[in-house]
Amino acid sequence: MDIKDIRRQFPILNQEVNGNPLVYLDSSATSQKPVQVIEAIEKYYREINSNVHRGVHTLGTKATDAYEGAREKVRKFINAKSIQEVIFTRGTTTSINTVASSYGAANLNPGDEIAITHMEHHSNIIPWQQVAKKTGAVLKYIPLQEDGTISLDDVRATVTPNTKIVSVMQVSNVLGSINPVKEIAKIAHENGAIMVVDGAQSAPHMRIDVQDLDCDFLAFSGHKMCGPTGIGVLYGKKHLLEKMEPIEFGGEMIDFVQLYESTWKELPWKFEGGTPIIAGAIGLGAAIDFLSEIGLENIAEYEHKLTGYALDKLSSVEGLAIYGPLVPEKRAGLVTFNINDVHPHDVATVLDAEGIAVRAGHHCAQPLMRWLNVSATARASFYLYNTEEDIDKLVEGLVKTKEYFSDVF
Repeated sequence: MDIKDIRRQFPILNQEVNGNPLVYLDSSATSQKPVQVIEAIEKYYREINSNVHRGVHTLGTKATDAYEGAREKVRKFINAKSIQEVIFTRGTTTSINTVASSYGAANLNPGDEIAITHMEHHSNIIPWQQVAKKTGAVLKYIPLQEDGTISLDDVRATVTPNTKIVSVMQVSNVLGSINPVKEIAKIAHENGAIMVVDGAQSAPHMRIDVQDLDCDFLAFSGHKMCGPTGIGVLYGKKHLLEKMEPIEFGGEMIDFVQLYESTWKELPWKFEGGTPIIAGAIGLGAAIDFLSEIGLENIAEYEHKLTGYALDKLSSVEGLAIYGPLVPEKRAGLVTFNINDVHPHDVATVLDAEGIAVRAGHHCAQPLMRWLNVSATARASFYLYNTEEDIDKLVEGLVKTKEYFSDVF
């Protein structure tokens, strides 16, 4: 990986913020976009802007080919068996809500169990809370180890024959921990449950093979993997998707409409009501091309080294608490931390004055914040365009933050 060449392909990185070169360490919230993605979206609007599937004119055909071509790129990217298993959505949140509202509502009964963890993003908690209320199902939480990892023994103790759905994030957006979703899926299936994987933080950073994982559903977002906002993917095993009802109704997803009854298109289009996210899908396809050319294995290896470097450097900052496993092999490219007696919002504000962008808050993981016994944290997250120099500047900024607030108080 030629990091300098990679960085040159991200126009936004070539700027100053508050008089300092931008150090962007917030890719877990959203990644920056390479010029290839920006140009692909611009080309669609400049040259082939048209609705898809409906028209027989030239532009409509070109737009449809580009849109469905992006679906095939997604299929290859996650190794799905068929494009019928790849549904375009607005993002991870919509994808998980679709599973909860369609599959969950139809297959859960009073006393059935849904198993998740304390570390889940709100988008993998609230949909299950809501479907549990509607169906009488019981929401259960798989305990976390002291370092924020998941023990398979705890999974076996939590998942029972009454469990119908297990839904776990592959990578924590707070702890950085990489969860053993393949092994969890096996335990779920042994108990007759389906496995839902939140891949929002894993799809951008590591190779995902849905057939190897044997997950029943996988959700991820384009904007965290160099693609545009507003586009995401729901993968589902074909036999499950075929039995599910759509949750959005209208144009594009229908086969035949009568006065009092209607029928749906075949997969995957029955889940894509209305004008689809055409430019977003094309942009996502360009992002997949970009990441695939570099190689997800190369990206994962580089981020692993970067995370090890970050853990080493940040551990030297006195009064800084790091959350999640401290072993680089157990975590992905982000570090969440707090500085003694300094609110994370203040940390982020001081860092921003130095041109360093980090995240501060509860990261849409309030149950995990309570488990950690904190109200909020700061988070630095890395991607393929970050460098050791970025981390050095982060450490320098944190030292300045400590000095500033020690002088204030």
